[in-house]
Amino acid sequence: MRTGPFQQYPDQYDRWFEENRSVYEAELRAVGSLVPLSGRGIEIGAGTGRFAVPLGIESGIEPARSMSDIARARGLKVAGGIAEQLPVRDQAFEYALMVTVICFVDDLDQAFREAFRILCPGGFLLVGFIDRNSPIGRIYLEHRDENVFYRQADFYSVDEVLDAMKSAGFRDFELRQTIFRELSEVAGDEPVEPGYGKGSFVVVRGAKG
Repeated sequence: MRTGPFQQYPDQYDRWFEENRSVYEAELRAVGSLVPLSGRGIEIGAGTGRFAVPLGIESGIEPARSMSDIARARGLKVAGGIAEQLPVRDQAFEYALMVTVICFVDDLDQAFREAFRILCPGGFLLVGFIDRNSPIGRIYLEHRDENVFYRQADFYSVDEVLDAMKSAGFRDFELRQTIFRELSEVAGDEPVEPGYGKGSFVVVRGAKG
């Protein structure tokens, strides 16, 4: 996992959520709309806890120590580790969450296989990401060399994510989308809708068969 910038600039990363509050809250609503109402959850690539904590998720995995320090201060139980080799026993959780993480893993297929391994039968994996084919995805691709975090990112389309999740064994997909405008135009009433193809931020939920 490409942790260098996250280890070096945790405050800059965390500050984005305050500077883009309406975008963050829309993404949080989209993810929250697919989080199970009960069960033990874990966030893989928990960052500074901006999603796990408000969603009531108690456990996280994060490879960048400076990021996990902030997450712990917010009350998250964080262990060090990478998505491709989770320090978690088999079938330990009912659901797992990955938000804006897949673009930084070295092996997406292995990361999804690991998520599958740690889930109970019938458990869910939720993946939130910027669709490469969306308007914001194309902007990020065009300007990624100008961003300390995204310059080493690999962006994926929704179909690519679905194919990788299917290969790992996930089925019965549900999708949500949000961020239908430019980031600077997003307001507090940004909707969350089913499906994909219009919104730049997409959440895919797949069940462990």
